[in-house]
Amino acid sequence: MAAAMASAAERAVLEEEFKWLLQEEVHGVLRQLQDILKEASHRFALPVGGTEGPVKQENFILDTSSADQVKGVLMLQGDALCQADINLKMPRNNQLLHFTFREDKQWKLQQLMDAVMLQLTRARNRLTTPATLTLPEIASSGLTKMFTPALPSDILVNFYINLNKLCLTVYQLHALQPNSTKNFRPTGGSILHNPGAMFECGSQRYEVSHVHKVECVVPWLNDALVFFTVSLQLSQQLKDKISVFSSYWNYRPY
Repeated sequence: MAAAMASAAERAVLEEEFKWLLQEEVHGVLRQLQDILKEASHRFALPVGGTEGPVKQENFILDTSSADQVKGVLMLQGDALCQADINLKMPRNNQLLHFTFREDKQWKLQQLMDAVMLQLTRARNRLTTPATLTLPEIASSGLTKMFTPALPSDILVNFYINLNKLCLTVYQLHALQPNSTKNFRPTGGSILHNPGAMFECGSQRYEVSHVHKVECVVPWLNDALVFFTVSLQLSQQLKDKISVFSSYWNYRPY
């Protein structure tokens, strides 16, 4: 009898604690998450309402320490790469090519926010782990049609985010002749394809002859990564606390 009364009293205390957790701490953590994610969104310089005016444009110079063949300036406006001004020196003849985005085109940074844990994880991963793409996927992504003048048929470009860096990769291609004696082996998905990678686009086969990777640091991307990490930690802590009560209700004796 005494044991039963103790068990009932214990359950009553736990039920009160669980009620407090749901009513107080859950809402408190969600308010924290809202504030953190709002602060993270501000790093993207996006307008929250309709009274802030136009979003400020930021210019970033591509680092040329490792690839003098590609130079340029990338212009960010909020979460959009609104302009890319790129100079490309062709190794085979030292010809200098100049390309910019068409006025009706822009490249969106990966969209990052939706519904708490799963979306926070996906958002953080989009910053820390660039997508792996095949060369045909890059060729058909539409990026090659965003520049003026139009890119030559033997040039592919790709943009991606890695941590706090906005990266540009330029691939120079060599068209393989139908009677080529090379053993054609299509390359799979990768963040960065090396010279010698092969792929087929339409009825034409290509081989990557040169690869140029340049990048620029975008400081507020690092801030966003920190905010996402803190949000995930808060969400996980709250989930762990709720799991403690859930395990008790699942295994309590009757």
